[in-house]
Amino acid sequence: MGDQVLLACGVAAGPLFTVVYLLVGAKRVDYKPLRHPVSSLALGRAGWAQTANFLFAGLLSLFFAVGLWRIGPSRWGAVLIGVWAVGLLGAGIFRTDPVRGYPPGTPDQLQRSTPAGGVHDLLSLIAFLALAVACFVFAPSDSLGWAAYSIASGVFFAATMVLASAAFGQNQRLADLGGLIQRIAITIGWTWLALLAVRALHA
Repeated sequence: MGDQVLLACGVAAGPLFTVVYLLVGAKRVDYKPLRHPVSSLALGRAGWAQTANFLFAGLLSLFFAVGLWRIGPSRWGAVLIGVWAVGLLGAGIFRTDPVRGYPPGTPDQLQRSTPAGGVHDLLSLIAFLALAVACFVFAPSDSLGWAAYSIASGVFFAATMVLASAAFGQNQRLADLGGLIQRIAITIGWTWLALLAVRALHA
């Protein structure tokens, strides 16, 4: 596979992932996008669609990481994008536990996580950390605008993910906004990744 094709995978991954989870969520009667995480869409009878979404986005991101490894400018950055990709693949393989009362009939707070849910959470955390660090690794540039944008993306991506985790956990004040905060974080991360791919394509 050519370098240009591999790098183009980075442009496509985020938008495709976003469109799919928005469409899947819109069809769930009891799913509340402002309250529930994207991962919860993998639960239930139609959960295969979000599972496939994670896997496809993970593969595209992995191809993008390979492209970055080939062309530079940072091998460490390419590894971090690869870790992000593996985290997405893991999120597809290991389903999350019910969160904030979704699916219907599950408690608002689980007392114990299942093994699969625990692995899902761990891989997701590692992936989010890798992408946040990648924003800083790829920040050095001849363009002051890109450097500032990349650093800001890393800061705000990390901050919103922390807030989303709190909302899905014990923080009742943020409970009804967890899904919204997570979507803001995801949008920040995917947008930065897509723009990084565009820059790489035109380098």
